[in-house]
Amino acid sequence: MKCTILSNGEYGPLQMYKQTILQSDLIICADGAADVIYEMELIPHVIIGDMDSISPEVLQYFVRQEVKIIKYPRNKDFTDTQLAITYAEQQGAGEIIMLGTLGKRLDHTLSNLFSSMDMVQKGKKITHYSPECIVYVFSGELEITGNIGEIISVMALTDVCQGVYETGVAYPLEDVQLEIIKPYAVSNHLIADQATIKVREGILAVFHYK
Repeated sequence: MKCTILSNGEYGPLQMYKQTILQSDLIICADGAADVIYEMELIPHVIIGDMDSISPEVLQYFVRQEVKIIKYPRNKDFTDTQLAITYAEQQGAGEIIMLGTLGKRLDHTLSNLFSSMDMVQKGKKITHYSPECIVYVFSGELEITGNIGEIISVMALTDVCQGVYETGVAYPLEDVQLEIIKPYAVSNHLIADQATIKVREGILAVFHYK
């Protein structure tokens, strides 16, 4: 099952996300992201969070539309996005598209990237979209399609990533070790319309600036 989670981060032009959302089996808004989907004139399946950033009129509108509202107390141990990820897993999502999870606050951006790791370890496919780039959080193998010259940066999210390979880029890697404290595989770029990135052990974040 394909799920889209909307968080309350940066989006850019909203129309660029609409088709992705419509192709999802499950649409979850984390709190204030409901304002974003309201502006898109779309209806989510679930709104989840402590409801401290959603506009009251938007909340009431979606209540009238019989959208499922899952409210948590403000004093909680998890972010609204983490709650949305957990809910998606409980519903059986195998692929999660994450919108609005990057930008605005750096702490939230890092939290959202690291919160993806548990899902990757469980075999889920995770992709973050922002106005500037796509971020793939994965283990195993990833194929990227793009245009020659587009920037590709690869960073370890686990302490150590073993057996990292990159092909289709200006500076290929072959069976190297990447460490979270030595992020040297940044600002590479495509030399073909497709690149392949592999990691034998560990979890990578791949930033694709289109």
